[in-house]
Amino acid sequence: MRIMANGLKKVFNRRTVFKDISFEVRSGQILSITGPNGSGKSTASKILCGVLTPTSGTVTLENSNGVIDRDNIHKHIGFVAPYLELYGEFTALENLKIESKARRLSRSQEENALEILNQVGLFNRRNDEVKGFSSGMKQRLKYAAAIVHDPDVLVLDEPTANLDVAGSEMVFKLIEVFRRDKVVVLATNDKDEAALGDVKVELTKSLGSSNGRQ
Repeated sequence: MRIMANGLKKVFNRRTVFKDISFEVRSGQILSITGPNGSGKSTASKILCGVLTPTSGTVTLENSNGVIDRDNIHKHIGFVAPYLELYGEFTALENLKIESKARRLSRSQEENALEILNQVGLFNRRNDEVKGFSSGMKQRLKYAAAIVHDPDVLVLDEPTANLDVAGSEMVFKLIEVFRRDKVVVLATNDKDEAALGDVKVELTKSLGSSNGRQ
C-alpha cells in the first residue's frame, strides 16, 4: 500500500486550515501529523479517509492492483477518533456485527469479532450494552470496529484519547502489529506518539502550512 498526497489545501468559510501538504508513505511506515489545536489534524485525517475532500490537491491510495477508486477507499482504511459514535443501545458484540454487515464481510470475517474484542480487552463485556461503557471502554470498541475488516491503512486521530495506561499500551501494541506490513497514520499532539513517525507532517495554526519529511 502507498499513500501519496500532493499539494493538499483545505479552506473552511474562507479560512485556510492548511495548505501545501505533500508526502508519501508506504506499507511498513508510520505517518505522524502534528500541530497545535485548530491546525487541521482531524481535517487532514478525514481527507485521508475519504470522509472530506480537499479544496485543492490530491490524495492517492495505491496497492498492488493499482490506484484505488475513491468510492472504495473505505474498504482499505480503519479510522479511530474520539468523536466517532457507537450504537449505545446494542452490545459490544452487536456493534461489531453491525460494522461487519455494513462492510459486507464474509461469515468467516464476522466470526473474528470475538477474537478482536479479546484483542482490545473487551471480551468479558461483549454482551453488555455500550451505553453503560466508560469513555475508555468505548474507545477500545472503536478500535475493534476499525480493525474488524483487517484494513491496509489504520488512521488514528488522538490515538490514546480517553484511555488509561493499560488502554494506551493496547494501542501501542496494535500500532506495532499494523506497522509491520501496513500503513499507520497518527494525528497527535503527544511527543512520544509523534516520534513513532517515519514520515512527519507538521501543521501550524496560523496558516496550517506543513512539510512532510522522512
